[in-house]
Amino acid sequence: MIEAIASLTVLGIVLGTLLGLAARYLKTEGNPLAEEIEEMMPGTQCGQCGFPGCAPAAEALAVGEAEVTLCPPGGRALASDLADKLGVDINLSDMAEKELTIAYVNEDECIGCARCFQVCHVDALVGAPKQMYTVISAICDGCDKCAEVCPTDCIDMNPVAPTVNTWYWPKPKPDLTDMAA
Repeated sequence: MIEAIASLTVLGIVLGTLLGLAARYLKTEGNPLAEEIEEMMPGTQCGQCGFPGCAPAAEALAVGEAEVTLCPPGGRALASDLADKLGVDINLSDMAEKELTIAYVNEDECIGCARCFQVCHVDALVGAPKQMYTVISAICDGCDKCAEVCPTDCIDMNPVAPTVNTWYWPKPKPDLTDMAA
């Protein structure tokens, strides 16, 4: 019994040391530009851009395989920041700013199929199979995936009402008639 414990301890120490040495001497440096771009992205891992998460999207942006307007949750502000970072000229007039929404489950129509729960990447849906589901609005990022897969159309995407913490004074629109004179 003591021999088994001693041999497993020695084996653990030897393998741990080998793993530590391998991590130190065999590590590869990542693309620093991709890391900076990933830090700029929202980090929701929603997949709305067509990539499985923000890290692969940042890698694609860093090597020039993706457009800077690929992130719907980031909107125009992120696209502008990414264009500045990458030195790319973009036209944001075609890019529509997505309205902030939160999912709402109509509990009278919910059948508890769990399809919405399976596609929610931020775990904002709470419930159990064959029981009613509800949304934790503080977590929901409004990606609309749950509403797309709902077979009973009981999930609505409601606009986020401004609160004291989220309201901002809108910027004045420039009067172009005064500039023409």
